[in-house]
Amino acid sequence: MRLTILGGGGFRVPLVYGALLADRGEGRVTEVVLHDPDGGRLDAVARVLAEQGSAAGGAPRVTVTTDLDEALCGADFVFSAIRVGGLEGRANDERVALAEGVLGQETVGAGGIAYGLRTVPVAVDIARRVARLAPDAWVINFTNPAGLVTEAMSRHLGDRVLGICDSPVGLGRRVARVLGANPEEAWIDYVGLNHLGWLRGLRVAGRDELPRLLADPGLLGSFEEGRLFGADWLRALGAIPNEYLHYYYFNRETVRAYQEAERTRGAFLRDQQARFYEEARRPDRSALDLWERTRAEREATYMAENRETAGAGEREADDLSGGYEKVALALMRAIARDERTTLILNVRNHSTLAVLDADAVIEVPCLVDASGAHPVSVDPLPGHATGLVCAVKAVEREVLAAAESGSRATAVKAFALHPLVDSVNVAHRLVEGYTAVHPGLAYLG
Repeated sequence: MRLTILGGGGFRVPLVYGALLADRGEGRVTEVVLHDPDGGRLDAVARVLAEQGSAAGGAPRVTVTTDLDEALCGADFVFSAIRVGGLEGRANDERVALAEGVLGQETVGAGGIAYGLRTVPVAVDIARRVARLAPDAWVINFTNPAGLVTEAMSRHLGDRVLGICDSPVGLGRRVARVLGANPEEAWIDYVGLNHLGWLRGLRVAGRDELPRLLADPGLLGSFEEGRLFGADWLRALGAIPNEYLHYYYFNRETVRAYQEAERTRGAFLRDQQARFYEEARRPDRSALDLWERTRAEREATYMAENRETAGAGEREADDLSGGYEKVALALMRAIARDERTTLILNVRNHSTLAVLDADAVIEVPCLVDASGAHPVSVDPLPGHATGLVCAVKAVEREVLAAAESGSRATAVKAFALHPLVDSVNVAHRLVEGYTAVHPGLAYLG
């Protein structure tokens, strides 16, 4: 079975390859094709993968290419993990937004809109090429903003594109751990959009254990989301929000913390990974050891400003191991081998949430088998969550419309309608600022 990874020079690709090495089942991946426009990054990541596979018998063969069509031809699965504009683009997204006093995070607020406007045209081109060159392939989208990009691609690939994110998985795992439950045996009631969802229940043997957690201040203070949001707010919500909702519920504090930080997250990762790719090319260094050290630092500093604002302390050791690669492998196995499973995925709504239309991509538990992912029926969202989901989905639709039409006015509208952008005048200045620093937004007339 052939797996093509777009963005194959990306830093997290070794996580995916490591998961493949651990998979010994029938019908496993035997060939991995890495595609990236940056040949130097491809070579560095290929070195890491070669070291990973050297001690493993039967490791999938790895090839690299900078030719997109060549990479797609013959693919059974396509992992899309591109970053349009690179980490320099992410750093600019943050800088322009913070200068206007609004959030520049890569998936939330102004930064997410800018990233989406750059990424959607490229993702749509990829979807069209897949439909032409590999019509039987399944596309698993990692690219952020994951829900928005998956929806853009679904207009050309239908339900054969599925988006994944490790945030809901990590949240469910933490809540289960605190409650003394096995995450593999728990049913997680989770619903929303990507990076905008709520865990509303965790059932073990048919019993919802979440009320027990919400009633116990000690348990609530023992895991990351409990410390981020505080026991009182979680009890008021009656749910555990995805960690990214901290940007909404504590926006003023978060923006201030990011403005006062020595460097933004994007700038930190840009500088860190530049060092990694430079050193990984040296023949006298172990590229794998270097990658592992760099990854440990990356994971430990994740959302550091948010945790500092909330007084949440350091990340737990169990939360430093990633997880999205495990979701991707489980998804691929379920489809390729008909190993039926339940996963939280970004999929087309169909009739799952009545407040959104059938084509809107949402993030919900899905039953997955050889025919794809099927969203599970869920209870309606409460009013406060419905309002936020509908508002952000409306923004995503404006982003898609702007990317399709090239309309600058529609791009301004997307920024202005976002709950975390507080002025139409700010929206105009954001579009001016982003088009000035991003060549990828030259299409906005």
